[in-house]
Amino acid sequence: MDVEEYLRHDGLGLAELVATGQVTPSELLETARTRAKAVNPAINAIVAWLDDHADQRVAGELSGPFAGVPFLLKDLHQDLAGTVSNDGCRALAGRTASKTDTVVQRWLDAGLVIFGKTNTPEFGSKGVTEPDLFGPSRNPWDARRTPGGSSGGSAAAVAAGILPVAAASDGGGSIRIPAACNGLVGLKAGRGMMPTGPVETEQFLGMATNGVISRTVRDSAAMFDALVGPEPMSPYVTASPERPLLEQLDEAPGKLRIGYTTRCALREQPHPEAVRAVERSAELLTELGHEVEEVEPPHDDRQLGRDFLLMWFVRQAADVERIKRETGCGDDGFELDTLVMAALGRATGGIALHDAQERRREHVAALADFHTRYDLLLTPTLGEPPIEVGSLDTPPALQSVVKALLKTRTTRVLKLLGTVEQIVDNSLRWVPYTQLANLTGRPAISLPLHRTDANLPLGVQFVGAPRSEGLLLRLARQLEVAAPWAQPTPLLEAA
Repeated sequence: MDVEEYLRHDGLGLAELVATGQVTPSELLETARTRAKAVNPAINAIVAWLDDHADQRVAGELSGPFAGVPFLLKDLHQDLAGTVSNDGCRALAGRTASKTDTVVQRWLDAGLVIFGKTNTPEFGSKGVTEPDLFGPSRNPWDARRTPGGSSGGSAAAVAAGILPVAAASDGGGSIRIPAACNGLVGLKAGRGMMPTGPVETEQFLGMATNGVISRTVRDSAAMFDALVGPEPMSPYVTASPERPLLEQLDEAPGKLRIGYTTRCALREQPHPEAVRAVERSAELLTELGHEVEEVEPPHDDRQLGRDFLLMWFVRQAADVERIKRETGCGDDGFELDTLVMAALGRATGGIALHDAQERRREHVAALADFHTRYDLLLTPTLGEPPIEVGSLDTPPALQSVVKALLKTRTTRVLKLLGTVEQIVDNSLRWVPYTQLANLTGRPAISLPLHRTDANLPLGVQFVGAPRSEGLLLRLARQLEVAAPWAQPTPLLEAA
């Protein structure tokens, strides 16, 4: 199979070619590798190659909805036993996974051929993918810009045509942000729908979930069907859909009430392109017969951002201390920004953490009230078009101050210097819309409905009520038919 023909198919399309004998899994794998070798040097999407595992897979019998389709795992909390698991961290570089995560096993059961792992920021802690360990991933549409994060490597690989769908995960927007940056589909399932075991019961207090980034809605639906359902380590059982979501895709979503907003306390002046993306999407939705109106944000997004990051800082502190115990490494095993977040986490009192976790109820209640009046909330996915690589780097002068504070263990001074507020503004200003769905546990999807005047993707996000994944995908399919977007990037060869 040549690359041009390969690029014309989504994942299910490639699986159909295999099922009908038009191509073999080994031929698909070779084509994916050929494409990867041609474009990966420009985008740095793949950071580990699992050649032995992939070759063994295509030599055996494969079954499932994606039998024979090439696939990439994210190099974070998606372990395949006997293969590398780095988490974007120097202290863990070259670590070998001892177990296969349940979500990875379900991808294997679906017949996928895993041939590598994709770049991610250290511990998935940023909305860009620029780890010190592997260097930055780059956006195929403009190599000067980020593909987003933390599933930036996966999104870049899909947008560049290395494969039609790739593994991802989302703890604060990490599926939807890179999907929006690269012109792709990114569904974050609701809390409890995706498996997390066998090592963990819930990732990041239930706010993180596994999933994929894809070019087509039907691939996202079929992947949801392949992954959904509890496993022994699930802390609770969430009811699965009565029918596979793929079977429901072409059923009309009905006339929906959709409230949209671009307003955000973390960004007083929304970027004109973000506003244009939502307004044009609202016009399209109206043309399709939906009832669409502008609304006020249903929640206190500044407080939500502070609560989210406070809990994240505490998680970083715990992870850093655990890894130090397990590996014997020191601070030099971690990036400076990670050490700052961990220091802030250590300086967080138990009452402050408890209060942040308790306020989740307020954020859930606010969104639940919104969903009594509207089926879906529509926002930009990004606060602005994809930013340039390096935009979020800590300035050298501040790095010197922070290093001194870390060395002298006077990191409580960071709180007095307003470091928390600075991190909130710097980290969330360009991606202020996505954390709501994580903290409340609601499903959400980013769709590639807009391109800027510079031809950069800029997605829009829909947030639904609990168990509305089917509704989100049916609406996505309706929009995909009305305003087709699926296409491989044509720009890499010139990048």
